[in-house]
Amino acid sequence: MSLEGKLVSQINIKCDGDVFHEIFRQRPHHISSMCPDKVQNVDIHEGEWGTVGSIIFWNFFHDGKEKVAKEVIEEIDEDKKLVKFKVIGGDILEAYKSFYLTVHVETTGEDNLVTWILEYEKLNPDIPDPHTLMEFCLNVTKDIECHHLKGKLVSEIEIKSDGDVFHEIFRYRPHHISSMCSDKVQNVDIHEGEWGTVGSIIFWNFFHDGKEKVAKEVIEEIDEEKKLVKFKVIGGDILDAYNSFSLTVHVETKGENNLVTWILEYEKKHANVPDPHTLMEFCLNVTKDIETHHLK
Repeated sequence: MSLEGKLVSQINIKCDGDVFHEIFRQRPHHISSMCPDKVQNVDIHEGEWGTVGSIIFWNFFHDGKEKVAKEVIEEIDEDKKLVKFKVIGGDILEAYKSFYLTVHVETTGEDNLVTWILEYEKLNPDIPDPHTLMEFCLNVTKDIECHHLKGKLVSEIEIKSDGDVFHEIFRYRPHHISSMCSDKVQNVDIHEGEWGTVGSIIFWNFFHDGKEKVAKEVIEEIDEEKKLVKFKVIGGDILDAYNSFSLTVHVETKGENNLVTWILEYEKKHANVPDPHTLMEFCLNVTKDIETHHLK
């Protein structure tokens, strides 16, 4: 029975293929921030990031145990978006005489196919093929993809109108907003629950990016001390481009000063979806209209 083996697995990702390759070539030390439950730390021991011959030390969690791997970058191919690592120390070599990991990306239009290749020689026939390590690599790939599709925008704007009233509008009276900025919000209806309660479902008709749109949202959180309301989008046009989308609005009042903060948190469907800057601008403009209405 041969002790040598090879596993190949492929996975499609929706994030940018060039960025994915660049992470494994230039920035593997950033991976721990993208999947901290799997990779705790990545350090360079010799050479420079992104160069053949550099030696990298990995701390990771696999098969229920904390493990380490010392690897040398054996090959980089920019045309193929390929990086090949050779394991030269650590826990993997307790079971394998030699072990190589290759990761490369093929990009066709918006499609990015990541291929992982594990090549190895077992120390004895009783050693299993490294299927769980391949699963680990695929799960790290998914986490990196998810990290690059998720985003958060935060914007602040000062208003001169009453901060308590502004919060009360978004908590209890969002259906009054259409009378304050009819060119932006045409109608707001409640579909389930009661105004001002967590779990109530609200339906918005609004005009954004030159088009009439709708959004179905559930009130996910209310915090009276922070004057905060958080909405989660559960239907409508926004979810044509985003897998998930949440909007949080809260007011900080200090004396006569009222600072409104908008937070948009989202996960894009694919890398070509833009960050929702125009939707943030929409929220800020609605804020200005509500302020103007209460100052008149």
